[in-house]
Amino acid sequence: MENPGYENDENNLKERVQGHDGVRMGESVRGRGQSVPGSEGQTEGKYPSVEGGKPAPNDPVNLERRVGLLSGVALIVGTMIGSGIFVSPKGLLERTGSVGLSLVIWALCGGLSLLGALCYVELGCMIPTSGAEHTYFLVAFGHLPAFLFAWVSIIILKPAMLAIICLSFSKYLVEAFSTDCEPPRMAIQLLGGLTIVLITFINSYSVTLATKVQNIFTAAKLVAILIIVIGGIIKLAQGNTKYLARGFEGSTTSIGDVATAFYSGLWAYDGWNNLNYVTEELKKPYTNLPRAIMIGLPLVTICYLLVNISYLAVMSPEELLSSETVAVTFGNRVLGWAAFFMPLAVCLSTFGAANGTAFTSGRLCFVAAREGHMVDVLSYVHIKKLTPSPALIFNALIALVMVIPSDIASLIDFFSFTAWIFYGGAMAALLIMRRTMKDTPRPYKVPIFIPVLVLIISIYLVIGPIIDSPKFEYLYATLFILAGLVFYFPFVYFKKSVPGMVYLTTFLQLLLQVVPTDIIPDA
Repeated sequence: MENPGYENDENNLKERVQGHDGVRMGESVRGRGQSVPGSEGQTEGKYPSVEGGKPAPNDPVNLERRVGLLSGVALIVGTMIGSGIFVSPKGLLERTGSVGLSLVIWALCGGLSLLGALCYVELGCMIPTSGAEHTYFLVAFGHLPAFLFAWVSIIILKPAMLAIICLSFSKYLVEAFSTDCEPPRMAIQLLGGLTIVLITFINSYSVTLATKVQNIFTAAKLVAILIIVIGGIIKLAQGNTKYLARGFEGSTTSIGDVATAFYSGLWAYDGWNNLNYVTEELKKPYTNLPRAIMIGLPLVTICYLLVNISYLAVMSPEELLSSETVAVTFGNRVLGWAAFFMPLAVCLSTFGAANGTAFTSGRLCFVAAREGHMVDVLSYVHIKKLTPSPALIFNALIALVMVIPSDIASLIDFFSFTAWIFYGGAMAALLIMRRTMKDTPRPYKVPIFIPVLVLIISIYLVIGPIIDSPKFEYLYATLFILAGLVFYFPFVYFKKSVPGMVYLTTFLQLLLQVVPTDIIPDA
């Protein structure tokens, strides 16, 4: 059964991106809010709204451009570097079997992430709208793939990431004050839940406050990394090179092991696409998006390589694999009385990563709701603070539910599997738009072999482990993605509404003091 209205929505969206219908920038395909903007004049300086600053007095309520270059770099670096490099960077070493091959894969994972990020720079500059993959799927493939991405990300992936990071933060903070061998599970869950609430409050209260918190905690974790690197350099200068000298001794020859090693490495690098979730709030996106990527990704890659080399200058691969918290072991052997700083560094790093994750997750939910893929109230913003507080609160509520069972580590496998399906989809979207939107201005354009290469590697990372070692997690992931169709057809395609939703929306508007993004505030 055809739905002419739905098809018109999709066609109008593509026309807005290509600049064919003369629609004002920021007008939604659904008649409200800011959607995928027209590409007319996508060069810096022609449209002040793309440069940044507050809206004019008669502009509709919307998110302001308050994220500068420094905050953009901090968002990328702060979300990529979580607790993994301090706590357990042993996944690669365990799967590769050798020091040399593990360092090579650390570097290759950084290179692959940079190539993927460069493709996202082209997409973000061509379509300077928040939402990342959701927006790119919507333009290239239509509503269904975009909805399925939003369905999986908003309901499972983003809240699970926030819950995992906050539980890690609470675990190491509780351990610092616990006299028992194992900290109480209830204390970890309670503190993890309180951390989610605190971070959500910060992000709902002020974008400026959230970015300042991100900048401070990112700086703190870089200081911690610098301390580790300096300690490693000193040890290497003293001649402690015997563990690094093992080179490629014992390297694995299994393709499956190499693929899962890449999974471990890419999990550590995940977050390189986070700035594309907030493109509408980025000042001078055509300048700051590529700059932030080119600063952030090499910085993280260098940090990861130097930290791993520093660890191996102090402890053997066997000791590294058996250590519960590698940075703490390193600190005890190198820092002496200042060893207490390492557990503190883990807490600071995880809190900063959690703040950045909440910041970007709320924007994805906001954009999906604005395009009709979630309930309308999730696309509303606070009338005074101009923050997407309903979307932030919704993300936090799901994360709080996930904190209850405490043991959600298996979701990492789920995330690794589905994430590269979507990254590969974004590469395919870029290739398709190279043909379907040839005339659309592209302030930044990558060589065609880069998205092709990343797409091929994405396919390998999805299919390789399934063939080598089938797991139920892969089946669960596929079934959950397909389960989104149950909600897509009635509520998105046929645009049915749930009885009573209007009253609930009105109640939440009054409670949260939020309005749709087409409301013009009082002067």
